[in-house]
Amino acid sequence: MPALVDLPANSTSRVARVVTEACAPAVFAALMPLIIALHSTAPAVMTGLGWALLAILFCSAVPYAVIWVGVRRGRLTDHHIGVREQRRMPLVYGLLSVLVGLAVLVLAGAPRPLVAMVVVMFAVLLIVTAINQVWKLSAHAAVASGSVCVLIIVFGPVLIPSLAIIVLVGWSRVRLGDHTIGQVVAGALAGILIAVPTFILLA
Repeated sequence: MPALVDLPANSTSRVARVVTEACAPAVFAALMPLIIALHSTAPAVMTGLGWALLAILFCSAVPYAVIWVGVRRGRLTDHHIGVREQRRMPLVYGLLSVLVGLAVLVLAGAPRPLVAMVVVMFAVLLIVTAINQVWKLSAHAAVASGSVCVLIIVFGPVLIPSLAIIVLVGWSRVRLGDHTIGQVVAGALAGILIAVPTFILLA
């Protein structure tokens, strides 16, 4: 990313902030079910949207609402939960929400790839939650890497260049001082190692 290096420090910080917000876990948690659901039910767009909205409710909207309430009440410092010690309960509530959503999707007969995607999201969140009890693993990197890998599996080698998103997300987290390089690399590897076999096995 040489172009970013040449920018003034305040400019790179702004770029890093934009990347961090645009590629936040909640964003991927909303986009991935939408993409997978529409792809799985094509050309029945409305059917795909229906399944997507159901998944998004439990995988993104409810978990983010929990975090938003925590920030509003002063229990959390920010919506990215920068303080590791504050992460336990929001992550646990997020896990419960995704688990309930998964059960609803399975019982309702959702498309298999969508169910597989939600299982991937649950598994990644579970590992992130467990590791964050002792070490601040990058959730941004884990979710981004897992999501990108699933997209490559679904749409093929044409999306291999999208791996650059993982690098960009990692750079943004380090640039903002929210994570070390080690925490970002570990998060990215965790996302890949969990998402790839899980999605291939279930989808």
